[in-house]
Amino acid sequence: MKELIRRLCNVYGPCGQEEAVRRLISQEISGLVDEVRVDALGNLIALKRGVGNDSAPAKRVMIAAHMDEIGVMVSHVDAKGFLRFTNVGSVLPNTLFGSRVLFANGSQGTFGMDGKPMAVEKPEMSKMFVDVGATSASDVPVGVGDVGVFRSEFADLGKRILAPSLDNRVSCAILIQTLAELISSPHDIYAVFTVQEEVGLRGAGTAAFGVEPDVALALDVTLTGDMPESYTMDVALGAGPAVKVLDRRMIAHPGVRRWLVNSAEAFDIPYQLEVLEFGSTDAAAMQLSRAGVPAGALSIPSRYIHTPVQMVDYDDVQNTVRLLVNALGGPVDVTSGA
Repeated sequence: MKELIRRLCNVYGPCGQEEAVRRLISQEISGLVDEVRVDALGNLIALKRGVGNDSAPAKRVMIAAHMDEIGVMVSHVDAKGFLRFTNVGSVLPNTLFGSRVLFANGSQGTFGMDGKPMAVEKPEMSKMFVDVGATSASDVPVGVGDVGVFRSEFADLGKRILAPSLDNRVSCAILIQTLAELISSPHDIYAVFTVQEEVGLRGAGTAAFGVEPDVALALDVTLTGDMPESYTMDVALGAGPAVKVLDRRMIAHPGVRRWLVNSAEAFDIPYQLEVLEFGSTDAAAMQLSRAGVPAGALSIPSRYIHTPVQMVDYDDVQNTVRLLVNALGGPVDVTSGA
């Protein structure tokens, strides 16, 4: 899967411009699913039909992994060719210095800030700019409205992976691999690669309205508490996928949580429980679709989320696939504890 993750992480795809990511994923899932369509907002919706079971009618299970990545949008070009910008998604200004930004046309640049080069004050985006190497406004290769994403080299560290945009391309890779390894299921599996998650879970909301799932599950990354003096949190790299309990916008359905935990224990797959005090996932939007959907999330522990380079553990990636394949291959009972 490492090569798949590498290719996904290198594809340009900020919020609202996920076309290239969608094309790559469409190629990867060709032959693995029974139906593929793209909805009006740009979500890629793939259906893997379940094997009929009269004694336990198939459920419609929606699994969402968002394709988009955070970035910056050019808002002004000055006379010297420096670009002012605004954020697209949650961007941390203090992580920008020294990082590389890539635009859709292949142009690249880096970040600077007004004032002295070694300024020690906390950076604010209103005082920052992108330098694309231009000498004047006339030779700037991009313009107002163009979006840049963060890029660095993919690094295979053996047990760990270091790459840009692991949020959330690693989950896209996991969902693709799950479709490849899931030989059969009694349920109709809707693998949905969503758009515009980073700006308000927009794609998941419209996709869930159309799919009308009986059960919904989001795949995304989550923070960890395993670094020096890090935020206190019982999630660590290498300890397995994290079954969400709560985040800023949702309380996971207890039946969905129990289904995932029971599946992990039945197949001897390591797992963690996630209580996230910051951020949320597509599950929050799916949960509120139509009259409500039992929803939860399976998270991949990640260090340095929403920075130009992130880190995950490859064992966690593989164990997330194992958990999904085994959980989806059998009964999906989320009624207990509801």
